[in-house]
Amino acid sequence: MKKQQAPQHRRRNLRLTVGTPLALAAAGVLAYGAVFGTFGDGARPEAAAAPVPGDAMAAVAAMQPGWNLGNSLDAIPEETSWGQPRTTKALLDKVRSQGFNSIRVPVTWTDHQGAAPNYTIDPAYLKRVRQVVDQALDSGFYVIIDIHHDSWQWADSMSTDHAKVLARFNATWTQIATAFRNESAKLVFESVNEPQFESADDARKAELLNELNKSFHSIVRTSGGNNTKRLLMLPTEVCTPDQRLMNNLATTIKSLRDPRLIATVHYYGYFPFSVNVAGTTRFDSTVQKDLRQTFKRIHDTFVAKNIPVVIGEYGLLGYDHGPGAVERGEMQKYFEALGNTARTNKVTTVLWDNGAFFDRDKLRWKDAGMYRQIKSSWTTRSATAATDNVFVPKSGRIKDRTLTLNLNGAAFKALKHGTTKLVNGEDYTLAGNRLTLKAAALTRLVGDRSHGVNARLQAEFSRGVPWRLQVITHETPVQSNTTGTTNSFRIPTRFRGDVLATMEATYADGGNAGPTSWTPYQQFNTAFAPDKAKKAIRLTPAFLDAVKGDARVKLTFHFWSGTTTTYYVTKSGSTVTGTTS
Repeated sequence: MKKQQAPQHRRRNLRLTVGTPLALAAAGVLAYGAVFGTFGDGARPEAAAAPVPGDAMAAVAAMQPGWNLGNSLDAIPEETSWGQPRTTKALLDKVRSQGFNSIRVPVTWTDHQGAAPNYTIDPAYLKRVRQVVDQALDSGFYVIIDIHHDSWQWADSMSTDHAKVLARFNATWTQIATAFRNESAKLVFESVNEPQFESADDARKAELLNELNKSFHSIVRTSGGNNTKRLLMLPTEVCTPDQRLMNNLATTIKSLRDPRLIATVHYYGYFPFSVNVAGTTRFDSTVQKDLRQTFKRIHDTFVAKNIPVVIGEYGLLGYDHGPGAVERGEMQKYFEALGNTARTNKVTTVLWDNGAFFDRDKLRWKDAGMYRQIKSSWTTRSATAATDNVFVPKSGRIKDRTLTLNLNGAAFKALKHGTTKLVNGEDYTLAGNRLTLKAAALTRLVGDRSHGVNARLQAEFSRGVPWRLQVITHETPVQSNTTGTTNSFRIPTRFRGDVLATMEATYADGGNAGPTSWTPYQQFNTAFAPDKAKKAIRLTPAFLDAVKGDARVKLTFHFWSGTTTTYYVTKSGSTVTGTTS
């Protein structure tokens, strides 16, 4: 399935299933420190300052952690086409200073190649790719380059156009290998990103990917220079960590008898949580189980057999499509656990960043606290809590509020409001892992009880990053009647301090309404999206196009305070009517 690329969001085509229809984008992780050795002749002069370990496992460990320069050289058709600025040395130096040891530079070659039979890469484009690679090497990174969106632009037709696809793949890698054969050993080649094949059964897909990976290996190894010993990354189908697909890749790697090979997969978490669909809004036991089991499969299939693994992309899919899809505290718990699980399974991870995390214009993190959590997870565990929001009603008596701490081996040290330490026994109490905020303290913190965040607290622990707690005054959101069209429909909503978590959509007979017909809970930001600035909840054309005409749809909005509201919409032609009753 091909999707049109939105300017700010990188197109994904992950074909993963957990039963049906739950799609799972699985497998992600971390490693540890750096060990150094030597690599051979012909490397760039600056590489001598940090020679690459001769052992592939040690080299991959030295690459941890990594960062993706997403939506840049992989953008279609040009580097800045998807909303990111032209990559600069200043950007690369800044990212390097944030603690990243490797950078994955996805490259899409399709629009920069001539016609068959040579498929000649535009020299100016190859020069630009080389410039970015050299700048990244000069910054001290290990650098990974690949064939990226080409995987779905033309390589996916290999089953029906075998000779043409293989010829183009071979011609592309022959040119890349030749151009970079004398580069530093810290440059790593990845055969193809998320390879997929149309019109083929599982067995045939396995054969095709095996053929591409082996052809890539042969081309690089026979191209001379440092390519004879360069680290090479081979993916599973769609970079999915499904056991069958990993077994196929393990068989390919074993057959090549080459100790300088790396297995690569991607991990975006348990799919319903990753995009906020099917009511999976929390980092609950199901999401945690998927994380643990996926990493264990990766470890047992590859690492335990001395095959190093790079998770070439990890993150949350919903984060690519704008804020709010995954609640911030739940996201923080996910990254904390991912870092720990990755570290214990000895896998190197490369954060997918299409501009959602690091602002490439201002050269700073968009959410510095989230970055601190990700960074901390590379080396230690952090305590978290059941929630990062404490909701207090606008009116009526304020009561004590108790929440459970997930200590993760840490010890509670203090609770602060700014630089002021709250007093144990007066402002709060702690019994085991149960933290209770006293009514008197909450009353003081909310002040005049204006809607929204009234205070931010920090729970500090013996290790890791503090846990932020927001004290929020809220009332039940108020919605009103409206009319609109399938292309533009917004439900007037006064949020009154509350925060939208998810939306259910059903017909009068109880059937599910909307594009995700297998669940009543629709996908955040693709079927609906809150717009606090405009005091509205937007229903997308994708959602409204999917609902039946002249059939009343009941919408139940769930908010993070636990409050729900009910709303009704009816589509008649292109006109949509919304009512509160």
